[in-house]
Amino acid sequence: MKLAIDVVSDVVCPWCFIGKRHLDRALALWREEQPDCEVILHWRPFFLNPDTPAAGEPYRPFLEKKFGGAKQVEELWQRVGEAGRRAGIEFAFEKIELRANTLDAHRLIHHAQAIVGADATVTERLVEALFAAQFLEGRHVGDRAVLADVAAACGLDRKAVLAYLESDTDSAAVRGGAVEAQRKGINGVPFFIFNNRLAASGAQPPEALLQVMRQAAQEGTPA
Repeated sequence: MKLAIDVVSDVVCPWCFIGKRHLDRALALWREEQPDCEVILHWRPFFLNPDTPAAGEPYRPFLEKKFGGAKQVEELWQRVGEAGRRAGIEFAFEKIELRANTLDAHRLIHHAQAIVGADATVTERLVEALFAAQFLEGRHVGDRAVLADVAAACGLDRKAVLAYLESDTDSAAVRGGAVEAQRKGINGVPFFIFNNRLAASGAQPPEALLQVMRQAAQEGTPA
């Protein structure tokens, strides 16, 4: 039995961080039920804010403009913070200074998935570390040096990663992946696709994701 999961997300989306933690829990439950099932997890790009300048821009002013003021932003942070705590995340929004352009972060994930092959744990550590850098540490995940540092902490070669990021390699592929997601009607993240058959939108609770996994496994993997 195989279970293929595609996760469409963006590392500057707090709900995607929550969704990842929910997926982690759902997968732990799934592996208890189906210890012999091979799980193939693939991360797909989405640009939450595709118009972000390459160098980033001030974070809170952008949010206040987008959501209508300081009070609305505080209410949003409180709501997301409460959901985060239930998933074991202590968001530190106040540490974030810049809204990051995430093209290079997506390129890094794309690159990691390509070079580590079957060792998906490296990619999983990387994705978690990128979310943590953004939302727990307030680091600028649009900065290539920061991304290389995060990658190195996850076991990748920092020099090689930085050289990759300084090139334009895979930029077109990542942008194309984001366009493909929109072509499929994915307009919000996180978005989960199971065995290329069933989908779940939003930061669904672990139990809901687990139920979709069961259904997808019963229906099988498309030829």
